Amino acid sequence: MSFLSAATTATTNFGKIIIRRPRNTQQIAAAARSRRGFSTEPGSGPKGRGPVSWVGLGLAGVAAASAVSYFSIMRERRLEEAMGKIVSIGKPAIGGPWSLVNLDGKLVTEKTFAGQWTLLYFGFARCPDICPSEMVKIARAIDQLKKTHPELAARIRPVFVSVDPARDSLVALKDYAKDFHPDYVFLTGSPEQVQKMAKSYRVYVSKADETDDGDYLVDHSIVTYFHDEKGDLADVFTQSMKPSDIVEKVVHHMTFVPSF
Repeated sequence: MSFLSAATTATTNFGKIIIRRPRNTQQIAAAARSRRGFSTEPGSGPKGRGPVSWVGLGLAGVAAASAVSYFSIMRERRLEEAMGKIVSIGKPAIGGPWSLVNLDGKLVTEKTFAGQWTLLYFGFARCPDICPSEMVKIARAIDQLKKTHPELAARIRPVFVSVDPARDSLVALKDYAKDFHPDYVFLTGSPEQVQKMAKSYRVYVSKADETDDGDYLVDHSIVTYFHDEKGDLADVFTQSMKPSDIVEKVVHHMTFVPSF
């Protein structure tokens, strides 16, 4: 289309838009000068501005972080729904028989906690931040229950299972246990025992690459399993939950009376 045409009509979702075009070269030059503030050529716009501003980059970063946070929360909610939902017939295919040893070297199985409610967490002693924060969160929930529902708190036992048996010896776990709530029971075992138990609970465990000095981290699921006094899974608590959320759910499950 020639620039000598007076106008062009374009149809959009908002109706017809008339785009007026300059009639001669003088008008073309004048129009170009009026648009210099929006040009992407170096030095053609206002000083210090470019096609992308720092504000725009900042907003894009905030939007990206918000999206990651949103999908992380939704993933945890789906996990809660998938793992914590118990149907009226049968049992969830999570958990099962297992055997490990406690800090005294004595054999412990799922039957050891018969008659008690348990808060089961998988982690490792050299975990730098997530494991300690999750364990402290559970401890705070227990302490809150001791104040508001002491009769319920007396029936709950928090349990820590190591997913790093190669390094989490009884000596290492005894030293690690000093930093946490005295109600915790710490368990470990052979690699085969730990792997079997983790698999039955659908716990993701993966050893990260070792450093030059032989150190390494262990990637694992961040979930606390709540069992009733019969050993059946009652609920799961994810990383996004606060101590008050856990207390609310624990009280609900332990005081719930079926209507039938």
